Amino acid sequence: MHSITLQRPVTADDAILWEEDSLLLLDQRLLPREERFVRCETAAEAAQAITAMVVRGAPAIGITAAYGVVLAARDAWRRRGNDWRREMAGPLALLAGARPTAVNLGWALTRMERLISRLPVEENPEPALLSEAQRIHQEDRAANRAMGEHGADLIRERTGIITHCNAGALATGGYGTALGVIRSAHARGLVEVVHADETRPWLQGARLTAWELVRDGIPVLLQVEGAAAACMAAGGVGWVVVGSDRIAANGDVANKIGTYALALAARAHGVKFMVAAPTSTIDMECPDGASIPIESRAAEEILHCAGSPVAPEGTGAWNPVFDVTPAHLVDYIVTERGVIEAPDADKLAEHMGQP
Repeated sequence: MHSITLQRPVTADDAILWEEDSLLLLDQRLLPREERFVRCETAAEAAQAITAMVVRGAPAIGITAAYGVVLAARDAWRRRGNDWRREMAGPLALLAGARPTAVNLGWALTRMERLISRLPVEENPEPALLSEAQRIHQEDRAANRAMGEHGADLIRERTGIITHCNAGALATGGYGTALGVIRSAHARGLVEVVHADETRPWLQGARLTAWELVRDGIPVLLQVEGAAAACMAAGGVGWVVVGSDRIAANGDVANKIGTYALALAARAHGVKFMVAAPTSTIDMECPDGASIPIESRAAEEILHCAGSPVAPEGTGAWNPVFDVTPAHLVDYIVTERGVIEAPDADKLAEHMGQP
């Protein structure tokens, strides 16, 4: 991977680009100070970008993985010609292991693998796989637009909204899931202000959500997540709107650590709790939240801030990246297909077209 700067203005919808036969990823670790891109020319580099948090957010991770398959196929064709398919197993496994919680990663790879199995071995697979990756990218962007409208339909009066982490254009193929709902609601004049949790330890709310909302002219107030309950108690907040990295078949929701506490506070204060996520995030093979693999990351992420230690030497740390919000605390799950109210296993099965 190497870093480049685009010679044009950058928007949140530019987070994932395919240009000049390579994958460009807006380096979200540097925002909002710098708007630089990482160029990935191999599947290993795409996997490294996912693991290193250059790109994050479940839909964006899936899209990046799809483009990673394209890069793997290019290399395999150049190296092995008609035996290219044999060379794909290693890169596919590397991409699959990049981050365990986001189900969109496996969903996108499965879709690409199905196409791989149908392609003739005597032809260069790159063009067909590139078309499929671009289709996944565009479908996600269109799904987010539809999701935004479905979610905005639920918000009946002008109010404040709390959101957690970043579920915007940066985390998706464009427009966003939770921020897609907020964007659509704002266009209808329904958003008084967005309270963005700062989201330790990577500060996605402070660095990314605030960056997106300020650029869109949507009023935003940054708060530490510990202030959310007091914010609700003060009044003026009608909704919590968040995204998800995986939704189990019974409606349990895995999202950025701190979401569960936000749902508990919302229920205690009579604030509605909405989860916005594409159907590719719903894992019907996962029966409940206890079955969702929860990623843990290095202790240094919470023992340090901006490179400086914030705890005495010898302090341990517990650093799960996600938590699980039980379905009974979720008022609505919103997908590109519509709304699931008070989600449970039967309603999710019906929504997904399964008996």
